[in-house]
Amino acid sequence: MNIQQNYKIVSFTLSETKMKKTMANLTIEAVENHEIFNAKLWEEDYLKYEKKYFKPNNIIFVEDGTYSEQYKNLIIKKMSLVEEASAGLSEEQCDALYNNLVNVINDLKNEKVKQAILLKVEENKDRLKVAPAAKNNHHNYIGGLLKHTLECVEIAKGVFKSIPTKIDEDLILSACIMHDFGKVFEYNIDTETGFVEVDENFIRTWVSHTQYGFAWANQNGFIELARIIAAHHGRKDWGAIIDLDEKNIEPELYLMHHIDDISAKFGIIKAENI
Repeated sequence: MNIQQNYKIVSFTLSETKMKKTMANLTIEAVENHEIFNAKLWEEDYLKYEKKYFKPNNIIFVEDGTYSEQYKNLIIKKMSLVEEASAGLSEEQCDALYNNLVNVINDLKNEKVKQAILLKVEENKDRLKVAPAAKNNHHNYIGGLLKHTLECVEIAKGVFKSIPTKIDEDLILSACIMHDFGKVFEYNIDTETGFVEVDENFIRTWVSHTQYGFAWANQNGFIELARIIAAHHGRKDWGAIIDLDEKNIEPELYLMHHIDDISAKFGIIKAENI
């Protein structure tokens, strides 16, 4: 196998070996034929490179290494950076999205919900502006959470015009804003490289962003909003608190789940698509 070619980095993680050394683990895609490989760098090779070399969507050229048929992975000894990928949205783009979000909030009709959301958003303005919506999945880049949130808002507004079922539109728009708000705290992003890490302290306290949002809404007395947030993942084995297979579910719960899913599958889900 000719390993000397260009690859796109799909994902990157670090792990510790039995000898207490660092190992870099990559999933890479051959640019020429799109074949996927698992790749590794031992600590002595990994430490030769700046962290930015391992940014997802970077194009690298593998100059030296070995491919193991037994373990089906590529051990990289030497590589070079061909093309550095974007880490996400610019500061100006994040500012513009934040201002758009505030305008959406100010248009909400329920004054109590509006003020509570505004307070939460303004208290966490700096983190919200750069927050990703995931570590490895959709919108996992600087400003990704804002982008996903506003995509949900626009999808919802389009749906409102198209369905005959009576829907509490204000409630759905509030859910679009708050269903993933816990991700502001669930993920930490390196604004230089775009690397996303899960905040383990948040996970120990809240389990996930769904539980955080559900608790926030309940504590503020927004029971209907809490139920939508609880169900937005759709199934309990997907992380939902309320499973949409349950009987007598309000239509808003189904609708928010599908709005979220459409953005996650068809929105600007990767930094390379910006």
